[in-house]
Amino acid sequence: MSSTLRLELASVTSIAPSSLLATTRVHLWLLDAAHASVTVYGQIPLGITSAATSQTTVAAAYNTTVLIPPAIPDPAPATSFTLTLQSTSTGVTDLSIPVPGTFFGFSVEMSVITQLCESYIQVPLLNLFSNIRERAGAVHVRVGGNTQEYAYYVPTLPEERAISKESANSTNPTQTPAVIYTMDLFYLLANISAHVNVHWYLGVPFNDTSDFRLQIVEYGEAILGDHLLGIQVGNEPDLYAAHDHRNSSYSPQNYANEFGEMVDALAADSNVPVKNNLIGPSVSGTWTPEMVWDTGFITDYLDNLFALSVEHYPTDNCFPEYGIGVYHDPQVEFSDFLNHTSGVALCEPYLNSTAIAQTVGKPFLMFETNSASCGGFPGISDSFGGALWALDYGLQMAYSNFSGAMLHVGGQDDYYNYYEWTVGAGGFPLASANVMTDKTPLPVYYSALIASEVFGSTNTSQILDLHGNDDNIYGPQYAIYENGALARVALFNFITDPSGANTYTATITVDGGTVPSSVGVKYFLSPSVSTKDNITWAGQTLGTIHEVDGRFQGALNVTTISCDTGANTCLIPVPAPAFALVFLTAEETISTVTFSTTTSGANTATIAASVLATSNGMSGAQWQLGSTSDEKSAARARKGTNVALYVFAGATLVVFRLAFGC
Repeated sequence: MSSTLRLELASVTSIAPSSLLATTRVHLWLLDAAHASVTVYGQIPLGITSAATSQTTVAAAYNTTVLIPPAIPDPAPATSFTLTLQSTSTGVTDLSIPVPGTFFGFSVEMSVITQLCESYIQVPLLNLFSNIRERAGAVHVRVGGNTQEYAYYVPTLPEERAISKESANSTNPTQTPAVIYTMDLFYLLANISAHVNVHWYLGVPFNDTSDFRLQIVEYGEAILGDHLLGIQVGNEPDLYAAHDHRNSSYSPQNYANEFGEMVDALAADSNVPVKNNLIGPSVSGTWTPEMVWDTGFITDYLDNLFALSVEHYPTDNCFPEYGIGVYHDPQVEFSDFLNHTSGVALCEPYLNSTAIAQTVGKPFLMFETNSASCGGFPGISDSFGGALWALDYGLQMAYSNFSGAMLHVGGQDDYYNYYEWTVGAGGFPLASANVMTDKTPLPVYYSALIASEVFGSTNTSQILDLHGNDDNIYGPQYAIYENGALARVALFNFITDPSGANTYTATITVDGGTVPSSVGVKYFLSPSVSTKDNITWAGQTLGTIHEVDGRFQGALNVTTISCDTGANTCLIPVPAPAFALVFLTAEETISTVTFSTTTSGANTATIAASVLATSNGMSGAQWQLGSTSDEKSAARARKGTNVALYVFAGATLVVFRLAFGC
């Protein structure tokens, strides 16, 4: 292993050392370049010192369950049909409200946020977020979940960790721990925002209304600033009684009253300058939203609310690990995810509430969702079919006038995550793993990425469910109007048929205008709805197991299809299975800022590791860096302040804060 630490720089901003040293916390400065990168050599991988003692734990990402695709419907849907679309949104009924490109975000369980980021701001994570940022303009991430409810702040933790976990005597089905956090948690989030424009939702602890712990709001607002979107007050309060967080008579009125107590506490806190960014009620389905609205919740707290919210999963997979509920066979459940009925049925209970949200001028958010609670299903959540389902569900939520939806991310044992990493004993990454590239993409990430292209970055897109081909549930279609003009058409095919007999052709014709001479089509493809890899978007892939650094591989392939302007028709083939996004106007060029994990001979500053180890006076070579697992925390082996690397290149000081002892 090389003894040199090399920082690859395209361009940097000069920072006066005197001003930097006066700063109490060191932030990462984003390299202002099209291909900024950091490559580290001579590093002990995340505190692991011996590969011989590592024992591999098979995470959900590496589960080999592959299901059988559902049979072709009998009778099969028609393979040729016409979609007649209006050229402008004028006169089009049933269009959605404007949808932001950030519609699909991610919800991260608070207890695993540093596991997800692995005590580093990981290059693959930055690249995955950057892919979406370049399409949507930003990325929205919620940090919270069950573990936010018992979280509490401490000034410091042993070995300078950002968070720690302990038993909360919780009766939640997933036995989620309490989170102890320090200010470094917020600097971790802020530094990610500085790189890839992530905006955050946080959740305030709500288990003890006699003593609200508001530090997460105080420090969140102080450190994240404009990158803090809102504060969730109460996570699934309709389950509080069942989980023994409240007494058995706990009601929507009780929640509304407690929400008011939180409003009063925040109003009295001079360290909380923003008082109108609260989110609720985040009910999961035991209560309907209307049960909360009937308490006067909206009118009472309208001036305090940023958004109205719910959380919901179509089903659960709690029995295999926790022994609760009933067993759901993934093979039997698979077909329920592979049709348009699923997304429509999931949205129907909220149509009244999305309409109410519009009348009061508030966004309506699906604050937590995914394929199944308790981690999803093997073979469904981590399959191409699961990605198609999530994408259709997302577009249907947008059509139903949701303003955003957060796809939930949990720990290593969850199948519905958007990427996973190699782990060994104690939840550490294996010593043999490449900490920069040994990641595994999961298909649902593509769903979020593609949705950002469906809606774009103008925040003017409106979507329409077309119900074409006799309302065929196996091949739903949507039209997207942007700035009032027809811009894109989205076409699904949930059927798996390698023979090609169920590839369909959608004929697009424009009423009140004419089709262009040609259109560009991006295809989301895989051989089967059951596959877990061999997945491409416009000819490119993120890679397969253990080979991901968050950047797309392969040549971009936007299929050009000639149209018949005389007949006013464009014929778009859609394989079985596939998703096709048809661009009826010129596609905006996407230039993604990525962070390289490979070496480069250009614009490189080099410094010997032995010099760097003592250059900032703290013998950095003696630090060993750790990560976080579901049940245990690992951290640096030596106590002290957070690690920062100071590298001088001429008159320029470049600072990389590498570790957030988690």
